[in-house]
Amino acid sequence: MSLADIIASTGVLILLAAFFLNLFGRIASNNKFYILSNIIGAGLCCLSSYMIRFYPFVVLEAIWAGVAIVSLFKHVPRGTSND
Repeated sequence: MSLADIIASTGVLILLAAFFLNLFGRIASNNKFYILSNIIGAGLCCLSSYMIRFYPFVVLEAIWAGVAIVSLFKHVPRGTSND
């Protein structure tokens, strides 16, 4: 298994874990953990796609991470002590 495979597998695992936690009602889509999981998971997948020079997925994952970053600043409640 190459380094790119390990990075991609880690990213996909993070994305899928967040997706299933959201799907089964364990975390909300505006939960900081969910959004950070999307940023980190997509970022890792983007990096691994870049490493293997598969540019369509670089674009896909970069946009996914970018949208999650915007979501982090737009949807996460501020000033709460529950975070």
